[in-house]
Amino acid sequence: MYNIAVVVNDLIDRVMVDSRLNANPRVDEAHHRVSAQGFKFLATEMVCWASGEPQRYSGRSMGDAHRHLMITSDEFGSLMDDFQQTLDKFAVPQPEQEELKAIVESTRESIVIASLEEAK
Repeated sequence: MYNIAVVVNDLIDRVMVDSRLNANPRVDEAHHRVSAQGFKFLATEMVCWASGEPQRYSGRSMGDAHRHLMITSDEFGSLMDDFQQTLDKFAVPQPEQEELKAIVESTRESIVIASLEEAK
């Protein structure tokens, strides 16, 4: 749990100031409305739970928490880029990187809203 918390702490710090993500006005507004500390707590709890730790995720579903933000596939890709930078910073071994990236990727369908162009 402690190692996950350190990684999540760095990741959320990156995400909160990522201009690629904050170019979306809904995401930018959320980053100013929601405390980084609360975001870090829920993200740590969710990753611990998803990786088999005894913690239980107490937050809303990924869809309920993100749908209104209208996050695009490119924005999700920016998140994954931030995540890779964090994993590299802490020299997370490749097997653990793959497990953690799979956990985050498993949320893509609930978080990304298809653009109007993709829906046509």
